[in-house]
Amino acid sequence: MTSRPRSQRTRKSPDQRRAEIVEAAAHIALGEGLELVTLRRIAEELGVRPGLIHHYFPVADHLVSEAFTHATTRERESLLPPAEEDLPPVDRLARFVVGLADGDHLDLSRLWLNARHLSRFKESLRLAVRTQESVTRAALVTLVQKGVRTGEFETDDALKAALYILVAVDGLGSYANDDSPPQDGPEIGDVAVETAETRLGLAPGTLRTRVRARSADPAP
Repeated sequence: MTSRPRSQRTRKSPDQRRAEIVEAAAHIALGEGLELVTLRRIAEELGVRPGLIHHYFPVADHLVSEAFTHATTRERESLLPPAEEDLPPVDRLARFVVGLADGDHLDLSRLWLNARHLSRFKESLRLAVRTQESVTRAALVTLVQKGVRTGEFETDDALKAALYILVAVDGLGSYANDDSPPQDGPEIGDVAVETAETRLGLAPGTLRTRVRARSADPAP
């Protein structure tokens, strides 16, 4: 009687397994909220025992903070892609501001709102939020400074301009969970877009025009 060959299961390295856990946690954080990032929930998502998740993350709050960091890093890089650093700064700013203002990254806005609330009670998450705020602020300051050098932006204080823009964007996030029809008056998304244009000396409508132009004629 010929024995059947046993199926070979590829054993994942510790780094691969840890990355898989963080990826699953980030996915749940974006789609369902940080409160759902628990050892049991991640174990169910991956089809493993909760003990395996505990082996890599003995403190559940550390998994929550890493999930937030992973998700926000990935989303920031989709809004400010490193591969597009050679594009005109005004086009990169347009993608960033208009994408957030028009709700294209609503899950990200909800995640930030969620994280800022929970960070009152979770020290590791509070540190992660501060770190990601700092990274995003630095990236936007660098973008503004480059735009000033190329003559696309006008400001004598890149940090101040970036902070105004980020505060306006963060203000939009406070409405991320509101599915009710907009109230009378200007669209709240216009506040962030107009803030960016005003602080950087751009003509009204510039940012949305640049987004439409790139959408109509995408780079090869």
